[in-house]
Amino acid sequence: MKIEHTALYVNNLENARDFFVKYLEADSNEGYHNPKTNFRSYFLSFEDGARIEIMNKPEMQDLPKDPVRTGYAHIAFSVGSKEKVDELTARLKADGYEVLSGPRTTGDGYYESCIAVVEQNQIEITI
Repeated sequence: MKIEHTALYVNNLENARDFFVKYLEADSNEGYHNPKTNFRSYFLSFEDGARIEIMNKPEMQDLPKDPVRTGYAHIAFSVGSKEKVDELTARLKADGYEVLSGPRTTGDGYYESCIAVVEQNQIEITI
């Protein structure tokens, strides 16, 4: 068994797609739109076969995203080396994204940073 994809509702579908393509090298499909429900989505694919579906519906609620809450906490991306973790973290910070922690080695041995990105959702960048 494998996880087929994960999904994320966003307010600004195009900005979310641009983020994943620009910083995390995602490939995007052409998108989907259901005119009856006004649901829109893109599937973003990554080199190893992982996929994220980003979605939007006009009537969504946008509740505050407290960093410590129940539910999914973050999506982790492995970039292959400590240097690449440092480089991508610095690039995101320079481009105005909030670095929540790191880069650092955690107590359980991960080298990582956590960043608030698409509409304050968190990603983890790790080796």
